[in-house]
Amino acid sequence: MEQQKTVLVVDDVKENLAFMTEIIKDKYRVLAVKSGEAAISVVAKNNVDIILLDVVMPKMNGYEVIKYLKSHEIYCDIPVIFLTAKTSVEDEEKGFLLGACDYINKPISPPILLARLNTHLLNKESKDILKNKNDYLEEEVQKRTEQMSRLQDVTIQAMASLAETRDQETGNHIRRTQLYVKLLATIISEKDKYKEVLNSETINNFYKSAPLHDIGKVGIPDNVLLKPGKLTAEEFEIMKNHTVFGRNAIETAESALGQTDSFLQTAKEISHYHHEKWDGSGYPLGLKGEEIPLSARLMAIADVYDALISRRVYKDAMEHDKAIAIMKEGRGTHFDPDLLDEFLQKEELFFDISQQYRD
Repeated sequence: MEQQKTVLVVDDVKENLAFMTEIIKDKYRVLAVKSGEAAISVVAKNNVDIILLDVVMPKMNGYEVIKYLKSHEIYCDIPVIFLTAKTSVEDEEKGFLLGACDYINKPISPPILLARLNTHLLNKESKDILKNKNDYLEEEVQKRTEQMSRLQDVTIQAMASLAETRDQETGNHIRRTQLYVKLLATIISEKDKYKEVLNSETINNFYKSAPLHDIGKVGIPDNVLLKPGKLTAEEFEIMKNHTVFGRNAIETAESALGQTDSFLQTAKEISHYHHEKWDGSGYPLGLKGEEIPLSARLMAIADVYDALISRRVYKDAMEHDKAIAIMKEGRGTHFDPDLLDEFLQKEELFFDISQQYRD
């Protein structure tokens, strides 16, 4: 058996309450109160489906009651029908602007009252069904988005690991540099220069793209990539190609997608340009200053710092303080001076990451 809908009747005249209750009691569950304050109390304690609300009442009138209800999310969807002897266009307009769904003029006509109640309860039922469906769909979309995000993260890590398997001594380099980039981007996002550029979505793109900075190393021969000593000029030219190989691989993925994607665009920038230097002496294009994308300038600081403090086939790990001293020497030549200054001011935070994820 379908549960009866609950109608709250609010009128300061007890005869009116009795009259309306008599009309609707056989079809609906009726709650009747004589004041606006009592109406709000009843709504707070009961599941009310619709309200028949007198306009002219002492202390708290109907307009004040509906203002209160519409200002609270848990009550704002309850339909309100005004009952009033006020028949001016201005009065009706005021009520509708406040959120009323209908007006019924006094004296009340029982057939009109029942018809209006039925109509607005059916409307509310339809709206509730749509809202529940929308809430369900939104929840499903959120679940799917989270699943896709996790899948993306796993895919990125798998791709990045392709390069790392060629160089076993890099260990947690991917994870550390990823966290360095996110931390530094978050720090500078508070600065006026970057407030409009670095929102949470952009920082997240930097964070997710950072592991792909050396993906191009899969194309470098082992005799160059794993050489336990200084590279010759010719070998270094071969090593430089990893930036182009990485960009091309990501570009191929973007072409397969068939559309531009902000994450892949950032990944291309980081992979292609993270060996560019502030003074224009880097590679592969010799970009200078802010010609170098911000993502790549951040990556350069993260990558070099981690390379210095990590063991490689061609060198031992360096102490943090010595690495910082070398980083300072690169201010304005290798590194964006403003970004490096922010890095140096918070160097202990980067050191903490390096220790938490040390090899």
